Amino acid sequence: MKTTNTSKNGHRGPHPGILAIVYTLLFNAGLYQVVSFTGGPHFPGPWESGEAITTYFQTYPKTVLICAFLQFGAAIPLGIFAATMVSRLQFLGVRAAGVHIALFGGLMTAFNMAASAFILWVMAHSGIAQDPTVLRALYYLGFSFGGVGFSVPFGLLVAGVCIPAAFFKLLPKWLVAFGLVLAVIGELSVLSMVIPQALFLIPLTRFPGFIWLIAAGFALPRAVASVDTAK
Repeated sequence: MKTTNTSKNGHRGPHPGILAIVYTLLFNAGLYQVVSFTGGPHFPGPWESGEAITTYFQTYPKTVLICAFLQFGAAIPLGIFAATMVSRLQFLGVRAAGVHIALFGGLMTAFNMAASAFILWVMAHSGIAQDPTVLRALYYLGFSFGGVGFSVPFGLLVAGVCIPAAFFKLLPKWLVAFGLVLAVIGELSVLSMVIPQALFLIPLTRFPGFIWLIAAGFALPRAVASVDTAK
């Protein structure tokens, strides 16, 4: 008689779905500090004038500090998520370059987020915002870390998980397809460095990315199904 069961020796480590939720909450809590939905003061975009950028940081340093604190906090669970997903893929028997690409992409994304948060923290301090030249230089550096510096390696993280997961049938087909589209958009966002009109690709990677991270974190199995034969 054949009986099918699932190995009880599942992968040990943090739950990636919960890590993705924590990352999403922290990031959006930080974003909430500097985004206005009513037309009020908001974090300036790179297309705005130098005067608008300088005025914002001079006027709202405490808001920027809170944002930097939460953004740095969000980078931690994202990095742990990447490490956990890679560890679980390897536990499930995946031996492919994709998992290492995912680890590289995930850690780079987390490090760049942390760098962006540190730059924001510096910009919020007295004396920095009063120097328009230094402030603008720091602003564009921070934006590059948190913009393209996020979306391009994030695309590598997603692709690095989706491609081997597709071959080993570890994730639903719709989630793999969604992830691959997200990864392509993330890589194309590098065009924003030379084509300002392509800036929309960065949030188009970031915000749907929350959904993918949470879904993939809960969908990736903890253990390999095994078949036992008994007569």
